[in-house]
Amino acid sequence: MIARFLLLASAAGASIITPDAFAQEPAPQAANEAQQPNVRGDVIVVTARRRQETAQEVPLAISVVRGDSIEATGNFNIVKLQQLAPTLQVYTTNPRNTSVNIRGLGVPFGLTSDGFEQGVGIYVDDVYNSRVAAATFDFLDVAQVEVLRGPQGTLYGKNTTAGAINITTNQPTFDFEGRAELSVGNLNFKQAKAAVSGPLSETIAARIAVAATSRRGTLYNVTSQRWINEQDNLGIRGQLLFKPNEDFSVTLSGDYSKQDPECCGTTFVRVGKTQRALARQYDALAAAQNYVVPSRNPYDRLSDLDSNLNAGNKIGGVSAKIKWDVGPGTLTSVTAWRFWDWKPENDRDFTGLSIVAKSQNPSQQDQYSQEFRYNYDSEKVDFVLGLFGFKQRIDTQGTEQQGSAASKWSLTGALANDPSVLEGLTASNTQWLKSTSAALFGQVSWKVTDALTIQPGARINYDKKSGFYERIVTNGAGAVISCTPTPAAGSVLAAQCGVYQPQVSAPSDSAWNFTYDFNVNYKVARDVLAYATYAKSFKTLGINQNGLPLNADNTVNYDAGTVKPESVNHYEIGLKTQFWDRRATFNLSAFRTDIKNFQATVNGGQFGTVRGYLANAERVRSQGIEADFKIVASDRFTAYANGAYTDAQYKKFTNAPCPPELSGGTLQPAGQPADYSQPGVPGALSPRQCDISGQTLPGVSKWAFSYGAEYNIPVTLLAKEGQAYLGVDGNYRSHWNSNASPSIYTDVKGYALTNFRAGFRGEGFDIFGWVRNAFDVDYIENLQVAPGNTGLIAGQVGDPQTWGGTIKVSF
Repeated sequence: MIARFLLLASAAGASIITPDAFAQEPAPQAANEAQQPNVRGDVIVVTARRRQETAQEVPLAISVVRGDSIEATGNFNIVKLQQLAPTLQVYTTNPRNTSVNIRGLGVPFGLTSDGFEQGVGIYVDDVYNSRVAAATFDFLDVAQVEVLRGPQGTLYGKNTTAGAINITTNQPTFDFEGRAELSVGNLNFKQAKAAVSGPLSETIAARIAVAATSRRGTLYNVTSQRWINEQDNLGIRGQLLFKPNEDFSVTLSGDYSKQDPECCGTTFVRVGKTQRALARQYDALAAAQNYVVPSRNPYDRLSDLDSNLNAGNKIGGVSAKIKWDVGPGTLTSVTAWRFWDWKPENDRDFTGLSIVAKSQNPSQQDQYSQEFRYNYDSEKVDFVLGLFGFKQRIDTQGTEQQGSAASKWSLTGALANDPSVLEGLTASNTQWLKSTSAALFGQVSWKVTDALTIQPGARINYDKKSGFYERIVTNGAGAVISCTPTPAAGSVLAAQCGVYQPQVSAPSDSAWNFTYDFNVNYKVARDVLAYATYAKSFKTLGINQNGLPLNADNTVNYDAGTVKPESVNHYEIGLKTQFWDRRATFNLSAFRTDIKNFQATVNGGQFGTVRGYLANAERVRSQGIEADFKIVASDRFTAYANGAYTDAQYKKFTNAPCPPELSGGTLQPAGQPADYSQPGVPGALSPRQCDISGQTLPGVSKWAFSYGAEYNIPVTLLAKEGQAYLGVDGNYRSHWNSNASPSIYTDVKGYALTNFRAGFRGEGFDIFGWVRNAFDVDYIENLQVAPGNTGLIAGQVGDPQTWGGTIKVSF
């Protein structure tokens, strides 16, 4: 038997080509022309505009990856998915501190605060997931992932300014079906997936799916004598479909996933000079305590962290989706409750010394959402009208404690030789956040002619946020300390207050916003679509939930409690084409996004009062070009190549935190112009704030590419007809910076990764071997500046070469 092939993506994004032997039943075709017999490969049907249509008909930049392609390439969560979509950037130091950005925009880079919204929305079966930690969990029985780029406020429940990741799972079926998959590999990698679906009666069908992944860690901790940064994931999803007739259906869904790895540790990467006195920088401080790291080469994959590490993570919920065909349209209701439970333990000094003995901020979140949506279709006019409500509460209990080496590391003079000054000093934080939002949104498509369509959309949005933060500080004896009035200089209390200060704040704010977009698309020819879009969007206000910064006189800056909404102007043009009897597709898009009051992370680099907080950069701009080419040359050979150029920079950010090379010295007098002329000079004056206007946004590579190809031949093996095949896929990203204010010490070199797979497949089975990072490329996933301005840079290294095999069966 000669199996057909699926061309599994479109529109300036990832294109993945895999066999359809394991593809789920395709969605209904969106247009008659999609069923024409001369089309090569399956047509990709998407729901990006809340209706079924082919990806090439959608006048926006969208990448589509089917579930079997995700499995074939080993990209089993959103973090891994960025290897297939060049304009998707995902960086994570742990599940909570995860950044999911599109075109360099979405979420402030660095420590995460609960008080702001995501710029990239993550939706699973129309349910919005407010916590970005969802990106670190395994895909669970996924049919398709759509990555939409640009503002998505007039079609989706929660407003997003940078894009959306729309995940669709496989649904219950009235025909019995099942599938199972088992993978094993080096590093003790084990992954198992299974799903079964079928009827319970003539009107009720059910589906259940499970997935589990485990793998040994990639860093060896010489202190605990254990491999750390392991994988330990388990997930289950169940669904019930009630469909009494073709016009009405109710789908009840429930899911639960958990992670319990020893994670997420760092390794030594490098040391850079700061403006601290030389005796107070990393090398001198380490020598004073006879401390030597196990290796100064991060690719030796050694660490010596002495604090407990944990990334306990649970997420799940239930939802009810009702669809009712009413007249010429469809009414949809999506009701959902979701929870997130986070239990971390970290080593925040990034060393084997007991400087910060404890650092943990366990958090519990509940969210409720309700969306009503009506889709109307006619020959001349289509529209979507929606109403969305959202309510969330987050409770966090934080503990940070100084260790036995803290005094000698952080203090000077006689106090530095007295461990009891800081040992046991503890900051206990209690905080909560309440967030409510509601929106009315809609979009109309007016088919002026058979070729020309005008598509306006609008959104009215209301948001309210209120929070509470209290930090109580106790000394090593357990006594509560107060830093008011200001303690005498040089005293024990002054030293303790220089590390932790008590604080209470209760920020609250609300805002109304009106946004809109306008799209014009024109069908130049049957297989050529041109489009242009303008969108006026926003990201709602934020509040600072991790404590507030101090003024120059050591008082709390309560004005920093709230953060202004982002105001977004987005422009995009694109061209979608197919040719050579639709065997080849070439899509091109160009964009520019201007943001006023960009929500950025500010980090003063100190152990004490505030690790990081939100502030507004005056202006940010992201612009670029994205291209996608794919070809189905024959039933034997398929290939794709995608590329993106992204120029994302701070156009104006005059009060930014300073990079480490300009930090740590005596602060320049208030009102004196900042002096940037002596970076990394010990003892030099340090600016209070830095002007980083014109510098590149963190986490963004200017150039990113992905590619892949597969070749097969028909064979008969063990009396089974099928195909022997060989596939390759890879990606490249140019250098990028891993600090909120770009630093010469946190520049991450570009890298290219290559993966191979080879196997044999036939009707109902697929057996293949794989090698990922086949050339064992050394690369960095993330760099972090250690607190205290000592110059220490720690990081997480990327996966080494991994290899293994997979067996898949379906029935």
